[in-house]
Amino acid sequence: MDILNYAFMQRALIAALIVGVTAPAIGIYLVQRRQALMGDGIGHVALTGVGLGFLLNTSPVWVATAVAIAGSVVMELIRWYGKTRGDLALAMLFYGGMAGGVMLMNLSDAGSNANLGTYLFGSITTVSPQDMTTIYVLAALVLAITIGLRRQLFAVCQDEEFARVTGLPVRLLNLLVAVTAAVTVTVAMRVVGLLLVSALMVIPVAAAQQISRSFAVTFTVAVAIGVAVTLTGTATSYYVDVPSGATIVLFAIALFVLFTALAAPLAKKRARAAAEDAKGCTLEVPGGRPATDDVSVAG
Repeated sequence: MDILNYAFMQRALIAALIVGVTAPAIGIYLVQRRQALMGDGIGHVALTGVGLGFLLNTSPVWVATAVAIAGSVVMELIRWYGKTRGDLALAMLFYGGMAGGVMLMNLSDAGSNANLGTYLFGSITTVSPQDMTTIYVLAALVLAITIGLRRQLFAVCQDEEFARVTGLPVRLLNLLVAVTAAVTVTVAMRVVGLLLVSALMVIPVAAAQQISRSFAVTFTVAVAIGVAVTLTGTATSYYVDVPSGATIVLFAIALFVLFTALAAPLAKKRARAAAEDAKGCTLEVPGGRPATDDVSVAG
């Protein structure tokens, strides 16, 4: 295990483990809300924060976090009030975020196309000790929200009208999901890149849904898949010298295909079990009453 002899690979594996847990943890709520591509949009906006960080000679991760949170709030406002023009507004926001990031990166003295590539596609081996501190703090925030408020978030993502009737602050919780997704994007951008982070938030959840029917099981399996593919992809990128972000996403897609293949036999097995249970629950209709039960009326 020479991979553990190097400090940069130790940091890379820890970062991969954290991202493998946090990305599916928030991704499951995005999938429930049918907003699977929201992470991709936030990634485009976050690129402006990266470029601004280089322009101001400060931490690109923290600036990207602030810009991504602001972008996620704007996305929610557009979703609430945008109506028919919402799609166009979101498209301009996404493309503007990407263009702004490229422009700011080129205007800065420290920025370059190489730096831009590490944030777009990920470069896990370049994670610094300062980056690790940021990842720890942001990941703790994501897990506190996604696990601590899982019941409320699930209710809102499953049925907003029912959640509103029960008294839950629906808009506040929706906004919290969006902000948490933004934080997750900035946590994961050094591992899989801003262009691929949405895949790690969605694919493990989609794979888990193929073999599970409950939210709790889907959550657990999705996180397990996320951890497996991030650690395996990071190790593979070290030994084979391939990009870490692309390798992780391809492993996730391979597991999705595998779980999809297993889904049909599992469904048949469940159907047979349900049929057998139904046979064991048949109701016997009693026969006619015996003659002794008849009541006669004397004349």
